[in-house]
Amino acid sequence: MTIRSLIATLSQQENLNFLLTNRIPRRLATQFMGWFSQIEQPFVRDLSIGVWRLFSDLDLSEAKKTQFKSMHDCFVRELKDGARPIDPDPAALISPCDAIVGASGSIVGVELMQIKGFPYTLQDLLRDQALVDLYRDGLYVTLRLTSSMYHRFHAPHDCRVEQVTYISGDTWNVNPIALKRVEKLFCKNERAVIRTRLAATGHVVTLVPVAAILVASIRLNFLGARLDLRRGPNVIPCDAAFRRGEEMGWFQHGSTIIVFAPKGFKLSEGVRAGDAIRMGQPLMQLP
Repeated sequence: MTIRSLIATLSQQENLNFLLTNRIPRRLATQFMGWFSQIEQPFVRDLSIGVWRLFSDLDLSEAKKTQFKSMHDCFVRELKDGARPIDPDPAALISPCDAIVGASGSIVGVELMQIKGFPYTLQDLLRDQALVDLYRDGLYVTLRLTSSMYHRFHAPHDCRVEQVTYISGDTWNVNPIALKRVEKLFCKNERAVIRTRLAATGHVVTLVPVAAILVASIRLNFLGARLDLRRGPNVIPCDAAFRRGEEMGWFQHGSTIIVFAPKGFKLSEGVRAGDAIRMGQPLMQLP
């Protein structure tokens, strides 16, 4: 058995995985990784990226550059032009990121699932009664970014960001193992509620990037500062226009984005739990 296959086998042991990624000082571990990943010393950089490759399926063939200043520089890498074609159908709301599709479908009243058997409510996640009312019986898709994926996220349609609400919180791991053990996990973690209005139809579509262990920092290009304000919720009025597929921001590592749309939207064909999706591919169909 190779080292890589041994690591893969151990990572599938749920008790061990949960212990190693959650029963540690999560905030301290996250702060340490934030510091360590930005060390630009060549030996530290090369060793860190090498270990990362050992533990994951990291593929840098699509990266715009091949030399990185630090592990963090590699985490937030840009892709070559044209690496993520945007679906041409104007009626398609595209995926804002590369991801594994998690729980998705219709919201039952104000209740939805983080994973089968583990419900949470719009109130607990969004903390905004107007959005709760808007998405009652609406549609949602959970998009999980793994550590080796492309970490930047993009506008799902031509839209204008009207408001960002930053909500401070914990940094639980957001992998399926933790989602099966920690109730209302997304509602406990640090997150940003990004309210956008579609230019063509006026529908309000909301993206909720959820931070996680090693990832408690969300960067939004139009704010010019990372969202780690420690206390929340903080409501930040915005007026930032985006074209479909234009970059909006990034995570410092892998995590989750939950996309919400009002009643009348439909999941695009082929969007199923467990499947991989890339930024630019159809996610939902507009009414």
